[in-house]
Amino acid sequence: MKASFKARYEPDKATAFATVAANAGDFKLRASMTDATIVNGPCLNGLGLAIEKPGFFIIDYNVPKKDLRFQFMNTIRVAEKPLNLTYIHSKGDNKTILNGSLALDPANKVSANHAFGTGDTKLKYTYVHGGLTTFEPSYDLGKNAWDFMVARKVYGDDLFRATYQSSSKNLGLEWSRASKLNGSFKISASVNLAEERKTPKLCAETTWDFEM
Repeated sequence: MKASFKARYEPDKATAFATVAANAGDFKLRASMTDATIVNGPCLNGLGLAIEKPGFFIIDYNVPKKDLRFQFMNTIRVAEKPLNLTYIHSKGDNKTILNGSLALDPANKVSANHAFGTGDTKLKYTYVHGGLTTFEPSYDLGKNAWDFMVARKVYGDDLFRATYQSSSKNLGLEWSRASKLNGSFKISASVNLAEERKTPKLCAETTWDFEM
């Protein structure tokens, strides 16, 4: 069994999230809860259950909302290139999404995301330079807007990331570290350049993984 604990800190609030997962043959069983599950006494708020067959499907069940979410994955070959397809359907809000990503080579990838019934379609191109720097422009057809992301790996475990959303004029900066020994953390700040008072929003997250 494996367990993980995640805490999120913001200037006005703090939240926590815990997950326990166990293997059952070819399947993985997972239970998750938030601080809302236990703060006011044991309850169903924030409780989720899931069953997964890696590479094939994931079924999530939101216990308090009695809502199911289905996710099916498949990979096909297109001109000898792997095309990864993911179909997602949420029963509660009756929302269906299809994701597709095509790896042209180890450094170049194109992907698309389409939400059925809404007309929302996003196209994205990912380029990895030297295995350390990632450039990722994307275009939202529904909003007729571009988004941009640049990420750089440093010192092995550290990642610096910058994002810009042209539709909302939101600029984000993030520093994260993934370590199996000392846990993982992420510190982020975002600011809306369209606002008169450009006050940054700060957030810190830490994650610990355990073998049980």
